[in-house]
Amino acid sequence: VSRVLTADASGLSRSYVQKLITEGRLTLAGVAIKANVPVVPGEIVELEVPDPRPLELEAEAIPLSIVYEDDDMLIVDKAAGIVVHPAPGHQDGTLVNALLARGTHYGGIAGVQRPGIVHRLDRDTSGLLMVAKDDRGQASLMAQLKARRIKKTYLGLAMGAVAAGAGRIEAPIGRDPHHRTRMAVVPDGREAVTGYRVRERLPGWTLLELDLVTGRTHQIRVHLAAIDHPLAGDPLYGTGTSRRGPEGSTRLFLHSWRIELQSPDDGHVIRAEAPLPPELEDVLENLRVGQAGLIRPGAQPTDAQESSRR
Repeated sequence: VSRVLTADASGLSRSYVQKLITEGRLTLAGVAIKANVPVVPGEIVELEVPDPRPLELEAEAIPLSIVYEDDDMLIVDKAAGIVVHPAPGHQDGTLVNALLARGTHYGGIAGVQRPGIVHRLDRDTSGLLMVAKDDRGQASLMAQLKARRIKKTYLGLAMGAVAAGAGRIEAPIGRDPHHRTRMAVVPDGREAVTGYRVRERLPGWTLLELDLVTGRTHQIRVHLAAIDHPLAGDPLYGTGTSRRGPEGSTRLFLHSWRIELQSPDDGHVIRAEAPLPPELEDVLENLRVGQAGLIRPGAQPTDAQESSRR
């Protein structure tokens, strides 16, 4: 109970609060308490949050595409192949290393190895990612994510013809019991919700707009695979045709396209978009050309086919 209440009140992650409690930094009337101690209404608990330790990471001159920036935060258009923060096997060449080359002032409440980071994108996913410049901005963005007030929309190319023009996938996600490096839809998993809309129908594939309502690991990839429409170029959840992707495919076809949030400063709405990178746009163009060639003599072309001719 103490851990949950303290995390909600502070805006810190529950895992970080748990770490601080384990270190004896949560006290009631001056006495350290454990995470499972009930809190009576009116009682005051204090959490000591240590100052961030000096960074031990090196700045690297890795090019960054910044689509939005103010005093509290910035939004980066991350390239595919870039890991967001250092982890075992990826100690350098990350987005964090690139951010440090722009300056050293970032929010520190997510941990010393994750300065300014409030959410992640998979290494093979491109697109928009928020970064906080100070603790206030980081706490605000983390709180908005927790309350599901940040709208994140992706573009993904799914195998096959998705029947419904729009839909919602609600299926709990947890660790795959048979493959510990993968996630899966499992009965005892955490709540996971993905909305989708068909953006374009192409031969053998469907381009989708995907709303990430919750933010579980590999959520979009797992949900689409679970409904038999895996993403193009997915080496982990795809098989056969979907893993290879259509002609010209060189990577996972998943892109964080649009994000909408409230400014940590004054609450005004911030909207940002990142166009599909050229390698993904080329895949679509190849499919459109093939679609145009499938028009039967005398038949009327679809909007997409007519567009591809112009």
